[in-house]
Amino acid sequence: MLKKEKIDRINQLAKKSKTSEGLTAEEKAEQQQLRKEYIEKFREHFKGHLSRVKFVEDLSEEELKEIKEQKNRQN
Repeated sequence: MLKKEKIDRINQLAKKSKTSEGLTAEEKAEQQQLRKEYIEKFREHFKGHLSRVKFVEDLSEEELKEIKEQKNRQN
């Protein structure tokens, strides 16, 4: 994910855009760049999670047994 400073800046720009003052052209460009970067990082992170998802119906009996044993060891 993005660094906290960048997320804070995204939020700061979003709040400023909602005020009567609004954003300057430079701030709008910065906001768009930060949003683009945030979405790219989010997608990378989400794809990583999806790549680790396993469907139970696609697993063999041996793989199911192994997963159950691992869960029992963790508890």
